[in-house]
Amino acid sequence: MDLKDIKAIVDLMKKNSISEFELEKQEFKIRLKRGTNGGAQNIIYDEPQMVQGGYLPQGSQSGSGQPAALPPAATNEIEIKSPMVGTLYRAPSPEAGHYVEIGAEVNAETVVCIIEAMKVMNEIKAEVRGVITQILVENAKPVEFGQPLFKIRPL
Repeated sequence: MDLKDIKAIVDLMKKNSISEFELEKQEFKIRLKRGTNGGAQNIIYDEPQMVQGGYLPQGSQSGSGQPAALPPAATNEIEIKSPMVGTLYRAPSPEAGHYVEIGAEVNAETVVCIIEAMKVMNEIKAEVRGVITQILVENAKPVEFGQPLFKIRPL
């Protein structure tokens, strides 16, 4: 199964209001679950599984990532995932400060970054109230659909 197949499944889930989907074939297992707000999708690989000679990624990080400054006390952290393919920018302009840093308190309407796709700047909002515990992508780096960008501990 490749990314095109997964995107097709996600589209079918949206069109048919399906909140959860699971598929198991030979040595491959995937589970997709839509958020309660109907927006964000979580792609969950239960274990690394062998697929066509390679392993599926588990929460892969772009670049070196950044270690969390806050202790991972909460196991119920929420990931903010990329809703599209593009280039992530952590600030509105090169001279401006970052939208959020580790330890920042955010609410559902807080802009956490911008993703540039086809010369259009798309603001990405937290969509949940909480505290940023990890920043998983470096500034000005490409991101993939569904790639984790930030981790938030809900309040």
